[in-house]
Amino acid sequence: QVQLVESGGGLVQPGGSLRLSCAASGRTFSDYAMGWFRQAPGKEREFVSAISRSGGSTTYADSVKGRFTVSRDNAKNTVYLQMNSLKPEDTAVYYCAAKRSIRLVVTDREYNVWGQGTQVTVSS
Repeated sequence: QVQLVESGGGLVQPGGSLRLSCAASGRTFSDYAMGWFRQAPGKEREFVSAISRSGGSTTYADSVKGRFTVSRDNAKNTVYLQMNSLKPEDTAVYYCAAKRSIRLVVTDREYNVWGQGTQVTVSS
């Protein structure tokens, strides 16, 4: 199965942008549906976005809809999360996850491969 490594997190001011990347090892990345989740201190992990294995279908949490965009490049074994108009409440550790599936996967318990996470802090 694939292994995942996130990057691109950091400190950004409110209203700013960041692009997270999740690089996958292995030759079968295109078999995997991918998801992004986040966990803020003292809170449960929550769903952010998901993308199908082809990239043709995507879905978002209401809290990020219109601000975040998920995409993938199967030739580069990478999934991205473009985050615009960031708010302090977006501060969290962001995780990417993978599951071999033909459909979108939106619940964390269905994913069986996780990255180590990358910290995003939105603060002035």
